[in-house]
Amino acid sequence: MVRQGFGALLNAQTDIDVVGDAADGAAGVDASRRLEPDVVLMDVRMPVLDGLEATRRILRAPGARHPRVVMLTTFDLDDYVYEALRAGASGFLLKDAPADDLVRAVRVVAAGDALLAPSITRTLIADFARRPAADRPRPERLRVLTTRETEVLKLIASGMSNREIAEALVLAEQTVKTHVGRILTKLDLRDRAQAVVLAYENGLVQPGG
Repeated sequence: MVRQGFGALLNAQTDIDVVGDAADGAAGVDASRRLEPDVVLMDVRMPVLDGLEATRRILRAPGARHPRVVMLTTFDLDDYVYEALRAGASGFLLKDAPADDLVRAVRVVAAGDALLAPSITRTLIADFARRPAADRPRPERLRVLTTRETEVLKLIASGMSNREIAEALVLAEQTVKTHVGRILTKLDLRDRAQAVVLAYENGLVQPGG
């Protein structure tokens, strides 16, 4: 019933086509490989294969083209939030979110951006706050960033949008977009979701800082 409801909602959009659905994680992996969608809506908890492992298999499958994955969950502070992002998810959405949010999520990740609500960013912060500093080393790879790019990455990790970053740094929004693009390229990251995880995982941003 839930899958049919989501499918009907998305199919009603002129710019979105639903190419398939699956009842469990294993079937979802098979369907993704067969149908090659642009975006996959993945439930966190599913039979046969959970959403985390299904996401890993989809995004690590051979081939250059992989879909964007939006994770769906019932709980705002789900224990799987961090692991889902590490698995490669580009977004995280609550099942009880308004219908418009679901449609927007698909469009946002399909366009190559990430969907990270402030509540999800807070979950990441809380997770890292429980970890000792020794678990958050500053990697050599961050040294490829300029001072400005490092500053922008910190603000991305705080959950700011490009517009908010532009206002905070007194820059044009297009300039911020350019910085974000360079950050992702230099660090070999797919999107902002991975950038947030990397920033906290490697100590660039400290919880509460």
